[in-house]
Amino acid sequence: MENSIFLDTLKGKATHRPPVWFMRQAGRSLPSYQKLKEGYTFEELMENPELAAKVTLLPIHDLGVDAAILFSDILVIPVALGMKLEFQGKGPVFESPLKGIKNPSQSFKPDGSKLNHVYGAIDEIRRTRPANIPLIGFCGGPLTNFCFMVDGISQNHNFPEAMALLYKDKAEARRIFEAIGDMSIEYVLKQVEHGIEAFQLFETHAGLIPEDLYFELVMPVVERIMKAVRATGTPVIFLPKGLAMGVGRITPDQCDFISVDWQMNINQARKLIHPEIGIQGNMDPRALLGTPETIKPIMEKLLEFGPKEPKWIFNLGHGILANTPVANIKYVVDEIKKVNW
Repeated sequence: MENSIFLDTLKGKATHRPPVWFMRQAGRSLPSYQKLKEGYTFEELMENPELAAKVTLLPIHDLGVDAAILFSDILVIPVALGMKLEFQGKGPVFESPLKGIKNPSQSFKPDGSKLNHVYGAIDEIRRTRPANIPLIGFCGGPLTNFCFMVDGISQNHNFPEAMALLYKDKAEARRIFEAIGDMSIEYVLKQVEHGIEAFQLFETHAGLIPEDLYFELVMPVVERIMKAVRATGTPVIFLPKGLAMGVGRITPDQCDFISVDWQMNINQARKLIHPEIGIQGNMDPRALLGTPETIKPIMEKLLEFGPKEPKWIFNLGHGILANTPVANIKYVVDEIKKVNW
């Protein structure tokens, strides 16, 4: 794809301004999404390729962002491994979480065909998207999937059962991570085959365990996933939320960009992260709950960073919150576009 400011930045090419997109941009904060949701469940929106494509492209039209990200969920990998998942009012719930199963890694029944609706959505997005709007594919990180799979629910984000398994039976945890990794590689390579132009790995819960343990148990699987994607020529963004100083241990042969969470100062992150790796981020999503007057000084600190860092994608340090006023999101996009870089 030519003339994409997002892809050019990912590839290290000079651009006239930083590209901008948002994690969770296709979802609850958009009135157009809320209207569509009146007629469909979340599962129906996600599993119907035409509807998923429509939701994916809503923020392109409503916000003017520079890239689309596939509308799906990080927990499709456990489903493809044979686990049954329901989306209830308080979030995703697994019918039989791994915490109640002896030798849980032996219970998996991998079936990649359960992900076919995602590939259908990619095909439809490519058919209906505006010109020069690239599509970002994604999947959830191994530790993040592991946490949900073991505990079965998302209400307690400390995931006590998953943490207990991790420390009680490290060998079994490794086997689960490897199974997640195998299915993730199949999944993301199929996404590439159907035409995504970039990929992001969402390790939302990287900070739940000590840095050394993450690099011992999880990072080898993360590296396998990212290297499989990069081998196709597709650029990779890695979001290791909460990894903190550990971002300094990530190497240029593992990913192209690191998405920095909002807990880190972006200038300090730049000093830690290898100079060949670009940076994405890292505005606090909660800042968008304010007003343009309160948002502007927060943005200005990031905008001071931009001219010094050509390999930078403007984004949040995590996803847009559901109750974020859409006018504030649009304000941020417009400000980035009108600044004299």
